[in-house]
Amino acid sequence: MAKIVKIGGAGGFLGDSSVAAPQLLKGGELDYMILDYLAEATMSILGQIKRDRPGEGFARDFTEWVWKDNLREFKAQGVKVITNAGGLNPQACRARMEELAAAAGLSFKIAIVEGDDLMDSVEALSGMTELYTGAAFPSKAAIFTANAYFGGRPIAAALAAGADMVITGRVVDSALALGPLMHEFGWTDDDHDLLSAGSLAGHVIECGAQATGGLFTDWREVPDWGHIGYPIIECHADGSFVVTKPAGTGGLVSPAAVAEQILYEVGDPQGYALPDVVCDFTQVKVEQVGEHRVLVTGARGYPPSGSYKACITWGDGWRFIGAMPVVGREAPAKARRQAEAVLERVGDMLREKNLAPFRETRIEILGAEASYGANASAAAQGVREVVSRVGAEHEDERALRLLTREWQSPTTSMSVGTTGWFGGAPSISPVARVFSVLVPREQVPARFDLGGEATVVEAPAPATPFSPAMVQRPTPPPEPPASGDLAEVPLIDLAWARSGDKGDAFNVGVIARRPEFLPWIRAGLSEAAVKTWFAHEFEGADAPQVIRYDLPGMDAINLHCIQALGGGQFASLRLDALAKGKAQQLLDMPISVPKALL
Repeated sequence: MAKIVKIGGAGGFLGDSSVAAPQLLKGGELDYMILDYLAEATMSILGQIKRDRPGEGFARDFTEWVWKDNLREFKAQGVKVITNAGGLNPQACRARMEELAAAAGLSFKIAIVEGDDLMDSVEALSGMTELYTGAAFPSKAAIFTANAYFGGRPIAAALAAGADMVITGRVVDSALALGPLMHEFGWTDDDHDLLSAGSLAGHVIECGAQATGGLFTDWREVPDWGHIGYPIIECHADGSFVVTKPAGTGGLVSPAAVAEQILYEVGDPQGYALPDVVCDFTQVKVEQVGEHRVLVTGARGYPPSGSYKACITWGDGWRFIGAMPVVGREAPAKARRQAEAVLERVGDMLREKNLAPFRETRIEILGAEASYGANASAAAQGVREVVSRVGAEHEDERALRLLTREWQSPTTSMSVGTTGWFGGAPSISPVARVFSVLVPREQVPARFDLGGEATVVEAPAPATPFSPAMVQRPTPPPEPPASGDLAEVPLIDLAWARSGDKGDAFNVGVIARRPEFLPWIRAGLSEAAVKTWFAHEFEGADAPQVIRYDLPGMDAINLHCIQALGGGQFASLRLDALAKGKAQQLLDMPISVPKALL
């Protein structure tokens, strides 16, 4: 029989469920388990922790939950773990793993991948400008972290050297699966289509249960959220793979659910640049081949660029987030007036203390469709129970302490129906921004350490680096006729969709429920129409843009909205800075379609 490598995805972020690993160990019959803990925001948090406690900086969720509770089963089954839980301190992560294993009378060959941390050489990058905005390099004193994104090759090398477990620092998320596949199937650096397929396999499971019904558009079709199954991929040497889940678990593995995850957080689907390969997903196909079994084929690849992306996270002042419930008649109007009054009061106090005004403020009335902009329904303004969410930014933490002090005063002096703050006092935290650059990969050698012996992993430059000229865009479907007996229906009647963030941009992947719907979906979702629909999201942008891409293999389009999140993640005051709800909002957009098709 042809070789099959089975990989389970047991974690999509720092804070994912602790039930995933034991569930996959119980019912997965795995060769490998991957756990992804790192995002840019997570890196900034770990950087702040490590600054105060140098022995920390790794994902203790992994060591204290996944590893401690399941290490005997890992040993018994021989399942190899690949995880980026090492964060900013892979050495300390491994030391804690070995300590816990020794206490259980066990030992493992644990390799760590290092070399991505650029903090000691960050000054060498200081003349560079930001990759996407052209901004100047931040002050060294403000920097939390600086890391290059490695690929799958150092993981594959560590496995080839005999590692049972591989703990990395910053790697691209999909590399956690690509590394084992490179090792198991002997894929070389020139096997671009195979490397793209392996990267896609990693991308599908890197977010845990998002591939098995989590966040699915047709959420009512997904059974048993409480016991949702975590994903397993069965991978073949030709790059094809089947997505499934443990038997008897909840969730749903369907072509639509998998297609949504394929498009999650993707910009240009023909320029998805990774350290090992530039991926082309436009001809990818998803097919149901059994109950909760979906076959994925058709990924293509181009040579890599020869550079690593490096991300610097840095502190740019401080931000305040506070939430105050208001109930009763005219609740939205009362809540807004009250929030405005508190900001006005504190603004007066800042002037009196010779402090600058707030750099930015934002009021969102939750429950009244605050994140919908002009698309909010009139009925939402009549609700009788809302939460006033207020955000503010300032260079000086003292200014936000004044706001924190005044935040609860309206409880007895302003709007009737104010219940007082809930869930703890308001928070003050650093504004964490991301600064991205490209670094020639020969300047950032990756290495793995196994048994105290460090080995440098060679990363030769590609003979012909990626160029956009290599890309041949797919032919779009013909435009639908301009006339006919048409009806207007919400997009959700015609398509599935999922959205995700990348810095100060978000994407919405839209998959037609039937191929014949696609021309009408494209006609309704022109770049101009989408930009108008999301006009409130581009507020304050210098160069807002919507780019539409075609993916005929999945009867899909991808909409990339640039400068649309107010800075993104911890640099944004917005409720939905991670763009989790943008697809849901777009699915309400009316689309014209022939009545005969309906």
